[in-house]
Amino acid sequence: MAAVRSLLGRAATVVTGAQRLLRACGVGSSEKCFSRGISTDEAPKRPLTAYFRFLVENRPVFKQKNPEINGRELLRKMAGAWRELPASQKQVYEEASKTEWQRYGKEVAAYKAQLTPAQAAALKEERRRQQAKRRSLKIKRELTMLGKPKKPRNAFNIFVSEMFKASEGISPMAKLKQLHDMWQKLSSSQKQPYMQLAEDDKIRYENEIKLWEAKMIQLGREDLVRSKKKKPKKKTAETAKKAEPVRASSREQKVKLKSKKSEE
Repeated sequence: MAAVRSLLGRAATVVTGAQRLLRACGVGSSEKCFSRGISTDEAPKRPLTAYFRFLVENRPVFKQKNPEINGRELLRKMAGAWRELPASQKQVYEEASKTEWQRYGKEVAAYKAQLTPAQAAALKEERRRQQAKRRSLKIKRELTMLGKPKKPRNAFNIFVSEMFKASEGISPMAKLKQLHDMWQKLSSSQKQPYMQLAEDDKIRYENEIKLWEAKMIQLGREDLVRSKKKKPKKKTAETAKKAEPVRASSREQKVKLKSKKSEE
């Protein structure tokens, strides 16, 4: 079922000013996040920066003037308009943002003051997870930009990608459950083609990742290269025999030392 759960979609992301804007433009999505009964919606919302305040306030005007372009193109167009905006006009948004941040600081202090120790701990843990998720997303975006090869798929993943569209079900969850049951009922011979494809994909990945890591080393990004940990060598029967007298001698020395101390 782990493979099934991994295909159910991405986890909820933290709602930031940028994500709220993208959702308003019809780009991306967000979900509410809860932690031990404490909703992040109860906490004061971080105010928008001057730049995002400009985008949100002027989006209707830009959309009306450019009804034919999609959300991403509209966002690029507004970003260009912000860059060309005179400093005097930018200052209006910057002053408004500054005022909102001052208000936000007071609201956060009041909000934290009314929390119980358990709620404060839960909120701290929630923020820690959100920060970890943001770091993870940032790293993932960087690796995508650097062209890191996609990890190999297993046999079940390949089976799902092939059969998903053709399968019946009222929801993605129902489809995945149906495919999981189908996979479990397949014989070894029926699974073999998918197993072979998975093995081929594994070879593809190993070849591509070696070339990619060599490129990263040339770029001075050794931090992105997999660490090569040396596996401990297995002891042969001969090595074990050689080690036995050493261990016996060590035990004898310990016994002699103990007896000497007792005599003293």
